Formats: sequence, C-alpha cells, structure tokens
Amino acid sequence: SIKNIKPVDVVRRITFGQAAALVFRSRAIMAFTAANAIASTMRHLASVKPTFRMIFAAAPSQSEVLDALTAIPNLPWNQVIAFHMDDYLELPAEAPQRFANWLESHLFSKVPLAKVNRIPTLGSPDEICQTYADKLAEAPIDIICLGIGVNGHIAFNDPPTAIFKDSLSVKVVELDDVCRQQQVDDGCFLSINAVPVRAVTLTIPRLLDASTLLCAVPGVHKRAAVQATV
Repeated sequence: SIKNIKPVDVVRRITFGQAAALVFRSRAIMAFTAANAIASTMRHLASVKPTFRMIFAAAPSQSEVLDALTAIPNLPWNQVIAFHMDDYLELPAEAPQRFANWLESHLFSKVPLAKVNRIPTLGSPDEICQTYADKLAEAPIDIICLGIGVNGHIAFNDPPTAIFKDSLSVKVVELDDVCRQQQVDDGCFLSINAVPVRAVTLTIPRLLDASTLLCAVPGVHKRAAVQATV
C-alpha cells in the first residue's frame, strides 16, 4: 500500500529501531495509507489463519482511518475477532462516550466481524479487568490499530502512571488532567468535570505484545507527543 503513495505526498520518512514512520501532507492521505496498510496485513493473515485477532483504538482521531478501512471492499472481516483497548468506568453502559459504543457506530456495525469482545460494563473493576485479560490471553494478538494522545498516552496509559514492565495485562487507571481535557477538546464531553476520572486500559506490555502495530496520529496538536515518541 505504501508503494501507491506518491513521493510528493510524504513529507518525511523516519526509521527508529524496528519501527518506521511516514509523515504526510494531509490527514486524508494519512488515513488512506494507514487503511491500506492494515488491509494488506489483514489479507495476508486471512490467507494463513482461519481467524485472526485485532485490537482497535476508539477516538475521533481514528475516525478517518476507520472510515477508509471499512470502505475497502472484500476484506476478510468474517475472520476477525475484535477487541478494543480501553474504556471508561462509571459511565452508563449506553453512554455514547463509552469507547465500545463509539466503535460500534464507527466499525463494529459496519462490517461482518467473526466476534466482538467488548470490555464489560458490569462487575467490580477487578472483575472487569480479569475477564478481559482472560479473553485477550486465549490466543496471540495479530494486529493493533492505535493512536497517540496529546500527552503521549497509548490507550489510557498516561505518562504519570505508565509502566513499561507492567505485570498486568488490563488494569484500572486514574486519568490525568491533560488526557481528560483532550476528551473535551475532541468534542466527546462538554467539560472536564464530565469526564470520568477512572478507566480500564490494556497495559503497555499487553499492547506491545502483538505481531503488527499500525499507529495513526493526525493533527499538529500532537506534534510534540509524536516527536517525543520517536
């Protein structure tokens, strides 16, 4: 898919460690490229496995990528077992801000997935985390489609609480104010006081333990976070 991108569309190419990054001239070109890279990986997996497992980020920053991905015809969605990487605690199950509900409208309802595993809304926080960790542990994760937050978070691993050698796969975290304000700036909540303080998130080791990670980060407001990541 990257071969289809014209050199004029790419502002910079960066390689760091085992990762490679492309900087594009527009969000639309970024979304097109990311979606086609995901699609290519999906087709390969479908040719060698009866089912494969994908984890999706849920945020307005990912909407263009998901729109482009779901518009690609004949993808093997019926072989995909889907997960998402985080969600709020202390919101009603039907709240539109819940990430499972956001993904329902932007992805899950648009394609014929083999199975969708949503983070539970019922039970104690510890039970919710353990239930989801057990489902994730049933088989390796093949693809993760993720982004990066304004403060550098992946999923809800904010810098103040991020643990790179976390012993847990899924845990409860308290969100920092920068992360909570981002939810307001993204138009998900009217004020920071309406944003929940606690959430469930996949941990950094759980997110890194996948065959392929494809990360899309649109917007100049995330420039510092991307630069720090690189």
